[in-house]
Amino acid sequence: MSAQAPKISFEFFPPKTLDASFRLWETARALAPMGPDFVSVTYGAGGTTRQLTHEAVTTINRRYGLPVAAHLTCVEATRDETMKIVDDYAQAGIREIVALRGDAPKGADRFTPHPEGFANSIELIEAIAARGDMTIRVGAYPEPHPDSADSDADVAWLKRKIDAGATSAITQFFFEPETFFRFRDKCVAAGIYAPIIPGILPVQSWAGTKRFAATCNTTVPAWAEEAFQLAELDGPEAHRRLATDLSVDLCARLIEGGVDRLHFYTLNRPELTRDVCAALGVTARPELNAVA
Repeated sequence: MSAQAPKISFEFFPPKTLDASFRLWETARALAPMGPDFVSVTYGAGGTTRQLTHEAVTTINRRYGLPVAAHLTCVEATRDETMKIVDDYAQAGIREIVALRGDAPKGADRFTPHPEGFANSIELIEAIAARGDMTIRVGAYPEPHPDSADSDADVAWLKRKIDAGATSAITQFFFEPETFFRFRDKCVAAGIYAPIIPGILPVQSWAGTKRFAATCNTTVPAWAEEAFQLAELDGPEAHRRLATDLSVDLCARLIEGGVDRLHFYTLNRPELTRDVCAALGVTARPELNAVA
């Protein structure tokens, strides 16, 4: 493993209930002392958590002093409404956006642009970039996006997003490092030199992870299916050990392959992510404990 610990970042999602709120703040409090490069807060499908996302972003920034990248999508909003959200973030001191097309609203088969909205993520990126005051991150897909023809199309689209003003990309999660390395090689061949940050999903629930993988076209290897089925027979602690070991191994192999940044999908549960980071040499910084 590299002697130098990687830069890390975390993804949270906005709470919809009181109990979920407690989980989010506990997760932020637990992970803030690890000094993340940034944290991101997701946007519900169809823009369903627009206000909740805004509240979570501004509270995390204010309470924990963390750089926050707010997810923003094109779904079910006019251009003016979407850019008003960017204005509100700027006024609150938020200077990072994860610009996404977004998934179709619940009940819809496919994404359909609002008649007065942005048609796609590139139009959104261009509008945000024109302000000149935001760092723009985007999504990337080591395996073909469900709406994409193939991986080459995803790479070409990512190139257009970078050219439109994005400065880095965060990938969808994957199970094997070779998946990321193949994608990274294609990106370099296409002239993409912006940082591409691997997205890491420590497995909290194997059934939930498989459902998530099915929605985003992530391949579930047979070895992972077999390993988690066996671990679940032995109980929660065996599952936790396996999930931790597999994430640490994946991250270590990525680092050996030249990766210096990792983005963790926490699912608002800090324990596994914290354990994986510690194994990689990323530990709490004493000066940040007081903030958290």
